[in-house]
Amino acid sequence: MKRRCSSQRTSRSVIQLFPRSRKKIADANEDIDQLKADIQKYASDAELLAKEIAVHDEDIAVWNGDKNAATNVRTIEKTDYDATHKDYSESIAALEAAIAVIQKTAADKAQAFIQVAASFKDKNLIPQEAKRAINAFLEQDSEEGLAVSAPEANAYEFASQGIINMLTKLLDKFVAERTTLEKEESDSVHAFEMLMQDLNNQIDEATAARTEKSSTKAKKLQAKADAEGSLQDTTTTRDDDAKYLEDMSATCETKAADFVSRQTLRQEELDAVQMAMDIIKGGAVSGASEKHLPQLIQTKAVALAQLRNDGRSPSQARVADFLRVQARQLDSRLLSALAVRVEADPFKKVKKMIKDLITKLLEEANEEATHKGWCDVELGTNEQTRKEKTESVVTLHAEIDELQASISMITEQLTELSQAVAELDAAVAKATGIREAEKAKNTDTISDAKAAQSAVNQALTVLKEFYAKAGQATAMVQQEPPPSPDKPYKGQGAEGGGVVAMLEVILSDFARLEAETSAAESTGQKEYDEFMTDSEVDKAQKTSDIEHQTSLKQDQSKSMTEKQADLEGTQKELDAALDYYEKLKPSCVDTGVSYEDRVKRREEEIQSLKEALMILQSEGF
Repeated sequence: MKRRCSSQRTSRSVIQLFPRSRKKIADANEDIDQLKADIQKYASDAELLAKEIAVHDEDIAVWNGDKNAATNVRTIEKTDYDATHKDYSESIAALEAAIAVIQKTAADKAQAFIQVAASFKDKNLIPQEAKRAINAFLEQDSEEGLAVSAPEANAYEFASQGIINMLTKLLDKFVAERTTLEKEESDSVHAFEMLMQDLNNQIDEATAARTEKSSTKAKKLQAKADAEGSLQDTTTTRDDDAKYLEDMSATCETKAADFVSRQTLRQEELDAVQMAMDIIKGGAVSGASEKHLPQLIQTKAVALAQLRNDGRSPSQARVADFLRVQARQLDSRLLSALAVRVEADPFKKVKKMIKDLITKLLEEANEEATHKGWCDVELGTNEQTRKEKTESVVTLHAEIDELQASISMITEQLTELSQAVAELDAAVAKATGIREAEKAKNTDTISDAKAAQSAVNQALTVLKEFYAKAGQATAMVQQEPPPSPDKPYKGQGAEGGGVVAMLEVILSDFARLEAETSAAESTGQKEYDEFMTDSEVDKAQKTSDIEHQTSLKQDQSKSMTEKQADLEGTQKELDAALDYYEKLKPSCVDTGVSYEDRVKRREEEIQSLKEALMILQSEGF
């Protein structure tokens, strides 16, 4: 609320001027300190929550890894258990069948023993001693069945009873071991389920804690952003209030100095008037007046005496009573004060005072009507401005958020594209190095193969010429009688043929090596050229994408900067409109009494004054 500084304030009172403005600035300073502390606390809390969230993420990852590892181990254990349990069950069934077969009558033993032997053949759990004993028993039984005379019953029963006892012990052993295996499997399943339940509980608790802390972190960051916005707004308002207070203090200091100067001049004027009155009261002026102006003095004395004798005329008393009644009805301090003045002041002065009051009220009515029109225009314009600027601020905020999200996404895409180009360059460099090394090796191999072929060809030429000459010499010698019964020496013809053949094989190997290496070199170069072509096309596409995305990011960054500047300017305009509305409220909104009530009350006061004036005029004054 603006306050006007009055010229009647002294320089001492200027210090106490605008206490509300000073209190607002002090409160704003306290709010700023509190907001800064809140911002620091919000930032610290958000940072701490981020560290705690990272710890929860790490714990959740570890526990998920433990779950996967435990699940894999349980799967392996279950597979082993199923296989072992199946072996035990099959072996127990085979033993039970064998015992049942052996306990049958002798008539069908032969076929039954064959079935027992077949059922024991693929059972790994049956000990080899038991298998050998059963086989021996079966072979014995078979031989005895082929004998002319049947075996003695006691000997047969003794042998079968021993086998049955052995199989029964094995059966009991396998049943006990299978029971132990099933118990261990049950314990293992229970332990696995308890471990999984514990891990799931820990993961659920950590996930819930992480979700809660993530939500709290978001709230802290939002509160920090809100506090920063409030800090900026409070700082701007504080600075504006401080500037306004400084300007008004300077203005009031100037007016106070002017008031002191005028008071001094007014006191000097009063002193001069008093001196003039003292001179007039002196003998020279007073005696001359009584001597030369007797009629005037007499008339004046009579008039003053009449007024002094009358004190109050009946009409004046009636007007005073009327004004007091109207003052009570209208609750008007103006009429109440005027009633007091009507009783005390002379009649003409009362009439003039009533006319002056009527004139003053009419002027105030005109001024208030003008002010009302001005307030309506200013309030309407201000409301439209506030509405437009608020909509603009909301729209700009939304556009800035959208641009920020787009820029963030483009930045991620640029990072991925740059990484892909770097990986592509590394792959090209690696492939180039491999190709150069391979080409150098193939070149050396081809060169060595060609040199070897040349050398082998030379060796073949030498050997072929030698053996050709050796054959002719042998032919010439054979025309003469042989010197001995042995065959004439023809050289290492057969051996020579073997050496030549070996060299020819070596020559073909080198030729094949040259051809295969040349073909491999051609294939490798072709594959390398295709890889380089594909890499160049891929790199060109990614480079084009990078340029396009970079240009798009620059355009959006520029647009966001412009919108942020627009937002800042629009926000300032909105703040200015809000401040101006606050300044309009004291005189245009928060007046306590509506404009219509004030107009009606003023009209009633004017009408009362007119009626009082008519009462006075009806007396003929």
